[in-house]
Amino acid sequence: MGTAPAPSGPVVESDQPGPGSGHWLRVARETAEDLATDAVARDQAGKPPFDEVSRLRESGLLTLLVPADLGGGGGDWTEAYAVVREIASADGAIGQLLGCHYFTSWSARFLARSALGARLERRSAAEGWCWGGGLARQEPALGLTRDTRGHVLNGRQSYAAGVLVADRLAVRAVRAGTGEPVAVVVDPALAGVAVDGDADPFGQRLAAGGSAEFDAVPVAADDVLGSLAADEDVLSPRTALLSPVGRLLSAQLRLGMAEGVLAEAREYSRTGHAHWHPDWPVGSPQDPQVLTAYGELTVLTRSASALADEARQAVQGGLARGEDLTYEDHAEISVLVAMAEAAASRAAQESTARALDIIGARSASARLGFDRFWRNARTHTLYEPVGHRLRDVGDYFLNGAHPAFVLPV
Repeated sequence: MGTAPAPSGPVVESDQPGPGSGHWLRVARETAEDLATDAVARDQAGKPPFDEVSRLRESGLLTLLVPADLGGGGGDWTEAYAVVREIASADGAIGQLLGCHYFTSWSARFLARSALGARLERRSAAEGWCWGGGLARQEPALGLTRDTRGHVLNGRQSYAAGVLVADRLAVRAVRAGTGEPVAVVVDPALAGVAVDGDADPFGQRLAAGGSAEFDAVPVAADDVLGSLAADEDVLSPRTALLSPVGRLLSAQLRLGMAEGVLAEAREYSRTGHAHWHPDWPVGSPQDPQVLTAYGELTVLTRSASALADEARQAVQGGLARGEDLTYEDHAEISVLVAMAEAAASRAAQESTARALDIIGARSASARLGFDRFWRNARTHTLYEPVGHRLRDVGDYFLNGAHPAFVLPV
């Protein structure tokens, strides 16, 4: 796999006592190269990604965000974003799966009481859990009802990633009576949980999306992590960082797809063939139209990359401030992430579509698999459309309005 024209952000060593960003980025690149070797075949087969999760588990990437003293990789979000972007450059669906895992598992620690969060993370690292599900608002909502044993969870919802292969699900439920939304951890092996691979998307086929039905599933007190209420008297600026942290994952995923398709298209243009199909030639790499197209897409992707790096620094700074963060600080971070998400969306959609034009009619070959980049990017941008994000940016710029607390799908 060639080096992408728009490289990932600078490697910054983590403050935590783990291996450091350099290590995790090397591991991510090795894993991405492994995934790239059979990406086309796996995409076309469309099987649940149990093998891919095993590759992530064996590489240690699943434990990256778990503190080192709890048995994990001791990484931070700077490293996690770079890893997701690198994996997405080879396989957008697995990049989304890994991003979902990072966000849901980290949210469990972030929302839970300190001791409970530590217990969850220690066990997650020790047993190599892959997390799935989602905390975004959906209707009808899952219901959490108190009974003589504690609580039970009921309802059915769809999730974009992870649900088919997850060892734990993090889901949003509404308390009966009060209507308070809370985050709940569920073991999908419990009686009453039924997982269905009914998503059937045309892209992101290996993201393990689907639906989960909960029929009187018992929920212990420690499985209820914390409130997701958006009221300012409940939602602190620190807790509200859940939204930009997750949304920046979406931007990194899109940038990875843009970089990945440009890297593969460049390899095809330079060598005159795809490295896995040497009998499929292409035209001259000196074609002025080809050079102009690559120039435009490189500028577009690098510009989005620079904005994502600025947003990443803002998110990391907000997390470091903790309880000292203000609502205005949070609004500024959220708007910057929304800008990065919008720019990355444009870069991904234009790069994955126009790369097909650069290659020409040969790109229609299913054997080459260039279409998977477009299908993956388009599917993800349908899950997470940027129209609302652009309105947030405009409303903040014009009126100073703070963006709403909206978690990523």
